[in-house]
Amino acid sequence: MREDAVDMFRSSTLGWLRGTLAGWGTILLALAGIAAALLGPWGAWPLVAPGIALLVLLVKWVQNLAATYEVTEERLIIHRGIIFKSVDEIELYRVKDIRIDFTLINQWADIGTICVSSSDETTRQGDLVLRHIERARDRREQFRRLVDSARQRRGVRELDMAHDHP
Repeated sequence: MREDAVDMFRSSTLGWLRGTLAGWGTILLALAGIAAALLGPWGAWPLVAPGIALLVLLVKWVQNLAATYEVTEERLIIHRGIIFKSVDEIELYRVKDIRIDFTLINQWADIGTICVSSSDETTRQGDLVLRHIERARDRREQFRRLVDSARQRRGVRELDMAHDHP
């Protein structure tokens, strides 16, 4: 983590596992396979199910490992890649909106999806979506405060233009 970083995080594999229906399904698949292997007459064949669950978990972990988010007082820095790496930045004064989405299960697991909309090139094709983020509500509020501070330092004001169509 850089010296001027306020926060550094990535999508949470454990959060995904305990805070999504897909995560719960993966856990149930593993448990059902183990139970069937121990209690049923099928031998070791039911152990394929926990193997598939483990493979799903491994794929999710690698996906989450491939992106790290770093927040400074001036920018949100996105580090992507494992073998081939890229670094992208969003200047905080350019952030237009920060939305948080979460299901009931996400709330229980204290994870959420943070969507960042900005006038920066990084979000030209669509919002930057940060999925399965632990402490998402706190991080969203921290973003909001940092965006306000960055705008004040630069003297930037956000103007909303409304179009009236006859």
